[in-house]
Amino acid sequence: MTAPCLTLRRDGAISRLRLDRAAKGNGLSADMVTQLDDAIDSCCANGTQALLIEGAGAHFCTGFDLSNLDAETDDSLLARFVRVELLLQKVYRAPFITAALAHGKTWGAGADLFAACALRWARPDTSFAFPGAAFGLVLGSGRLAELTGSATATEWITRGNTITAREATDRALVQSIDNTSDAQQAVAQLDTMVNRLDAPTLAQIRAATRTRDPSADAVDLARLVRSAARPGVKARIAAYRAALRANR
Repeated sequence: MTAPCLTLRRDGAISRLRLDRAAKGNGLSADMVTQLDDAIDSCCANGTQALLIEGAGAHFCTGFDLSNLDAETDDSLLARFVRVELLLQKVYRAPFITAALAHGKTWGAGADLFAACALRWARPDTSFAFPGAAFGLVLGSGRLAELTGSATATEWITRGNTITAREATDRALVQSIDNTSDAQQAVAQLDTMVNRLDAPTLAQIRAATRTRDPSADAVDLARLVRSAARPGVKARIAAYRAALRANR
């Protein structure tokens, strides 16, 4: 039986989803991506009007889990990357309010998950990074550019540098920095929103304020597939990880 990688609980119209692989930095394993996808479907079916995504432990999400890279192939990595992109699209297009409360490392696919949410809050210790281009991957770039502008997105993706919560706020990736030690303030804000408007109205607002044309999803997926299907992706990832270790 697959071990649970997250917890999902509902309190009235609000659901709270916690990434629960703290020992692995809440890295997105294949099982976690499947469980996240199922959780979004469950929220769509159970009347959720707002979903808050959090991370257990020291970090929100350190990105794509590559701890078992030796067991992967180019083809299995391609399939996993595709599933991540489809998950991010599902979060972006969700008919309810999606909110993320980040802390610690929010890197790679974890930063892409954060960027896919409608409301994006971060604690002061949060750092962001988009390192995937270093091994040839194009993931989440369009959604990031929608938030920060193309110049900032290009700079962050091509440099792969670490971005502070303050800089991310200045560039509109983060909407506000939350100094509370727990998520109660975030839940209170969501509660105010869902109590003011009924579910059909909220769904219509969500659809109206997601300004990217739905055809952009297919374009993003095609770009990802072309980048990840280029022969040697596993070797490029291994080289990237080796370079990181050598520079520590």
